[in-house]
Amino acid sequence: MPVKKWNEFLLPYEQAVEELKVKFKSLRNGLRKVGEYSPIEFTTGRVKKVSSILEKAKKLGISIEEIEEKIEDIAGIRIICQLVDDIYRVVQMVKQRDGRDLKIVYEKDYVKNRKESGYRSYHIIIQYPVQMAQGEKKILAEIQIRTLAMNFWATVEHSLNYKYKHNIPRDIEERIKKAAEAAFRLDQEMSEIRSEIMEAQQAFEIKSNLVSDILHGITTLQLSGKTKEVFEYQERFNELLEKGDNLEFRQLDADINSTIAKYELTPRIYR
Repeated sequence: MPVKKWNEFLLPYEQAVEELKVKFKSLRNGLRKVGEYSPIEFTTGRVKKVSSILEKAKKLGISIEEIEEKIEDIAGIRIICQLVDDIYRVVQMVKQRDGRDLKIVYEKDYVKNRKESGYRSYHIIIQYPVQMAQGEKKILAEIQIRTLAMNFWATVEHSLNYKYKHNIPRDIEERIKKAAEAAFRLDQEMSEIRSEIMEAQQAFEIKSNLVSDILHGITTLQLSGKTKEVFEYQERFNELLEKGDNLEFRQLDADINSTIAKYELTPRIYR
């Protein structure tokens, strides 16, 4: 297939990756902005290179004409979580979208049923509709959901497979299997303190949102020439940055909003 044709072929996959990244990032940001725990730590995506597509097609005995139908991970989204339990929360998020803006084809749970190599991750193959200039195009895409520890291990294992062309020496293979188990034990330990981790993240997000609101409020007063109030609130804010808790930040935010309302000001900066 000529280069131009490959570029045209990959275009809907590239669009799908960008759209899916935005959707999952929006889910994460939406939860965090209201101070709720997000099971999504971050999201990445990629489209397979032509060389990788051809290599996989050759390995699986797939003809060029069958690539679109039989290679399911040309478009790939990776969702990284902090905890193992978060993986299954994200799986439920994806399932809630089934029939709305995507269709689940099938799932593979390599978290509970790890591969022989030690690989763990949760895979969901979806059919995703992309709106192209020529009309709607439905493509297959793979969503991988894993923890930070699983992702670190998988990245290292992938690099070793690339270096040794999938013929990793026996001694190194045994060591990375042990490393996979160590990574999973770490995930299990973190799950034991799940409530503390969730509370810490929620407290951090609440504080971040309050700080942002306070600074926007102070800026609104400053732009309106309320110098006395700006000085007072800036002093209080500086003190709270040193040792303040969320309750005190919340009170300061309420006081600033009360002052803005008293002067009937309109905030000029929005988060």
